[in-house]
Amino acid sequence: MTVSSHSASERAEVRAVREQGRTSVLIIGGGINGISTFRDLAVQGIDVVLVERGDFASGASAASSHMVHGGIRYLENGEFRLVRESVHERNALLKTAPHYVKPLETTIPIYSTFSGILSAPLRFLTHRSGKPKERGAFLIKVGLTIYDTFSRGGGTVPRHRFLGRRRSLEELPALDPRIKYTATYFDASMHDPERLALDVLQDGLAAHDGAHALNYVEAVGRDEDGVHLRDRETGAEFTMTADVVVNTSGPWTDLTNEALGTATRFMGGTKGSHIVLDHPELLAATRGREIFFEHSDGRIVLIYPLKGRVLVGTTDIDADPREVPVCTEEEIDYFFDLIHHVFPQLKVTRDEIVYRFSGIRPLPRHEDTAPGFVSRDYRIEVDRSGSTPLVSLVGGKWTTFRALGESMGDTIIGLLGRSRTASTDGLPIGGGRGFPRTPRARMQWFDENLAGAGGRAEVLFARYGTRAAAVWSAIEPGEDAILAGGALSTGELAWMVRNEHVVRLADVVLRRTNVVFTGDADMDTLDEIADAMAPLLNWDRDRRDDEVEQTRLLLNQQHGLELPARIQR
Repeated sequence: MTVSSHSASERAEVRAVREQGRTSVLIIGGGINGISTFRDLAVQGIDVVLVERGDFASGASAASSHMVHGGIRYLENGEFRLVRESVHERNALLKTAPHYVKPLETTIPIYSTFSGILSAPLRFLTHRSGKPKERGAFLIKVGLTIYDTFSRGGGTVPRHRFLGRRRSLEELPALDPRIKYTATYFDASMHDPERLALDVLQDGLAAHDGAHALNYVEAVGRDEDGVHLRDRETGAEFTMTADVVVNTSGPWTDLTNEALGTATRFMGGTKGSHIVLDHPELLAATRGREIFFEHSDGRIVLIYPLKGRVLVGTTDIDADPREVPVCTEEEIDYFFDLIHHVFPQLKVTRDEIVYRFSGIRPLPRHEDTAPGFVSRDYRIEVDRSGSTPLVSLVGGKWTTFRALGESMGDTIIGLLGRSRTASTDGLPIGGGRGFPRTPRARMQWFDENLAGAGGRAEVLFARYGTRAAAVWSAIEPGEDAILAGGALSTGELAWMVRNEHVVRLADVVLRRTNVVFTGDADMDTLDEIADAMAPLLNWDRDRRDDEVEQTRLLLNQQHGLELPARIQR
């Protein structure tokens, strides 16, 4: 959405950065990996500015499968280093971010005993697609046994277990009765990826006065004077000089480098789509577990209960980062087929889809390697050809964001000629600090911090973790009207605008709350929230109406909603 300059004034944080004019490190790209790098530098007292052309965590970071996982299937790629790092980071996030990252029981339905034994070594060695061969129980057992040695976190994570058909169907009676076995192990779910990213960002901002983060500001060029930035709200441009420039723009890394005057061919991302279903029967069939399995085409897919809905994904299709990724009708047919593959007695229709989303994975260029075998690991490229080093991140995934940020930090610190002074390993994140871990501790925490919040207490705690105490402290003294059917309130919205970098209506309905994800957004909801936001952000009537219309179009065109156009009032 382009906002005309007459309806948008310069934000205070943009003005502060523009007047400052220089920093030690400029990071371009505010997905989770750019944000993690930002926090790593900030906790060491390094001046750093992060700019993101959209909202924070609104690109690839917003299109994840909502999992923090050790990457069992990466074993097949031989990526043992990545598996080891992934399970370490997964286990750490269960402790440092317990408000968003929670244990997830995961079950694999298995249809054969020895299938794939002959084709697996060839697939491991060549990484070509070929004709898919189902992974049988023997291969899965070997994989999970190896996985256990990496992932148990000193015994805190249970070992995997195998069950035969009879016991499997006792536990999950809606499963296809043709299965021979199930294998069950534990990974972790990530309930609010965008809010977790925002917590990491807020921690970085709080760590150092010289750390600044700007959303809706894009890098449009570079010369000897520095990097040219454009405020997408006002259209105004300004220049920022830095000792090191960092490109963490994910799938768009090559395009960002092109804008900076550097030609690279690092990226070869693939599109992954998901749908969210309001389907109580399917939700019940999962028994609270993620169902993680190999579909008939060899693609690893999932059915995952989340927020009272069922998330189904994902595809793996070569994609052009210049095009906006959308979940197609063909992909929906694919998802329905995979549901039927595992739960053949359940009927699913398009009417039960409440949300769909798609993103491009920031994978390295992979030529003729099959998409499923492209490395999910990351690497760091440094271009020293100019007067200012340009650091580009290639790859990266949600689970390893902290370790990746530290690796990026080490590279940048070296370029600055400095030494590391602090680590983020084991550092609690945002609302995970002081998180009550038992029912008794939780009740006591509610009594001490959310007294008087009533039914809002659970909503605030789920959304903010222990940061809910500060939110409620700000809300309690004033008037507070309920919005969006109880998913939000006017007081909380005011808090978001003051403290969470809210610029547009879509920021609230897509990333600060779950009202769209769970299928609870309609035109009345958009109008209600926009009316409450207008005085907080000094929107005139034209800007308010434009926000509603542009958000409606975004939800319809990219997320499969069918919201009707409002008759001009």
